[in-house]
Amino acid sequence: MASSPDRNRTDFGRYQPKHFLWSRDGKAATITLNRPDRKNPLTFDSYAELRDTFRDLAHADSVKTVVIVGAGGNFCSGGDVHEIIGPLVRMQEAGDMRHLLDFTRMTGDLVKAMRACPQVIVAAVDGICAGAGAIIAMASDLRLGTAASKVAFLFVRVGLAGADMGACNILPRIIGAGRAAELLYTGRSMDGTEAERWGFFNRLCEPASVLAEAHALATSLADGPTFAHAMTKRCIHQEWSMSIDEAIEAEAQAQAICMQTRDFGRAYRAIVAKERPTFQGD
Repeated sequence: MASSPDRNRTDFGRYQPKHFLWSRDGKAATITLNRPDRKNPLTFDSYAELRDTFRDLAHADSVKTVVIVGAGGNFCSGGDVHEIIGPLVRMQEAGDMRHLLDFTRMTGDLVKAMRACPQVIVAAVDGICAGAGAIIAMASDLRLGTAASKVAFLFVRVGLAGADMGACNILPRIIGAGRAAELLYTGRSMDGTEAERWGFFNRLCEPASVLAEAHALATSLADGPTFAHAMTKRCIHQEWSMSIDEAIEAEAQAQAICMQTRDFGRAYRAIVAKERPTFQGD
């Protein structure tokens, strides 16, 4: 598996990944899955590089939000049939359980890294969003889609469980247990209208504007109290396994920490002055 390339952990401005595109616009970054001729499938190396990128973003103070999008009118078609599925079948035929488990743990580590990084992740979804592509969208914090998009958790179509990369845990929390079960058991696709109605997409956009709207959303969040946004993201993730009482106490502690930030004081002074606060994320 690929390892993380050398980079400055606090400055992603010069970051040049090998297996996808990276760009920065102020405090908002964009990851573009860039194999448009194949609908942007993932490989062993791109999985690993994405995982490493999101892990390192935990140390990137200059990046406040991330947009993830696919090139050429599709989001991501999942794992590459020839570069991932074929080799996995050969591992299975050789009885190589160790490397099969290495792969499934590595893909799960991508989701863990996305959920653990402090930046809000906005997925801009158009066209095909299937398999691991659907998982990447699911693991993002916010999802903008189009009516033409097709979202499918299609693992069952290749004889695998819907239990992949956290889908059985995360997807029911987004769209409900019954709806998640239908998608994971059948592997069918849902179009953008259904995905928005079920709550998978936060809203629908026109194909020509979905990336621009995702950028606008990411930029607005990056201009907000980003320390507090990171705390919100952490609490949403951690409180899944908490009781109500535990969650209330955790949020009391989280909010007390946020009250120690300079942004909290900035907001108060701006309100008193009847001005719009200018947040710095500290």
